[in-house]
Amino acid sequence: MELSDIQDYAIQARVASVLGAVEFDRVFAGVRFAALDGSLLYVYAKDESTAADMEDDFALLIADVAGRILQQTIDVVVVLPKVLQ
Repeated sequence: MELSDIQDYAIQARVASVLGAVEFDRVFAGVRFAALDGSLLYVYAKDESTAADMEDDFALLIADVAGRILQQTIDVVVVLPKVLQ
């Protein structure tokens, strides 16, 4: 299921409120929360190193926030660079 722009922005806003503006802008600039496939959430980051940082350091936070907004359990967050979009 493709996420709507409203769902994408809601997840971004909630993550930003948890992390704070400086950290969110450093890591999540240009992020797109794209699709949900069962319990997998697909996220696109601006480049490969940012995608790796997001997946390593923020996957649990993303899964928790997105799960609450989408009202569905998210077990795995897959973060890909935008070149693979």
